[in-house]
Amino acid sequence: MSKTELRREMKPRALPAKATTITADTAEREALSQRFGLTTIHALNAHVELAQDDEAVVANGRLIATVEQPCAVTREDFIYEVDEPIALRFVPASSLPEAAPDEEIELDGERLDEIEYEGETFDLGEAIAQTLGLAIDPYREGPDADAAREQAGIVSDEDVTPSGPLADALAALKRRES
Repeated sequence: MSKTELRREMKPRALPAKATTITADTAEREALSQRFGLTTIHALNAHVELAQDDEAVVANGRLIATVEQPCAVTREDFIYEVDEPIALRFVPASSLPEAAPDEEIELDGERLDEIEYEGETFDLGEAIAQTLGLAIDPYREGPDADAAREQAGIVSDEDVTPSGPLADALAALKRRES
């Protein structure tokens, strides 16, 4: 098995009777920060309830993290909270139907969050890390982004009146419809 930053191996046959709380330590948060291109992760906690569903394990809960990253406009670091629901289904690879390499597979809503695993355990920590990775917006803007745009003379497309032959044609069509 490969090394992951937030390894939390779980055995489907020995699930905890109550909800599991996963808290990333300093080294894990630093490694995840590097992986996701963040300045730092100040805190990362997940509260997850695990339940058996035939051969699968269903994980429902919440991920709460405090992350710091550079603003997409000013490049100045800013801190914000991530609060994401966790709704995952861990399925043994052997229980999934086999498909040809070029066969199209239609995914329904339930299968979109299925994570297959091999062996006797699945890695809940890696699934939480991936949930965090999906929640991070690499183009997130900090609180000073609008002021920096204004100072640089950058105007929003919403503030500009469209012009040119296509805009004139569209305006003429709209007038005819009225």
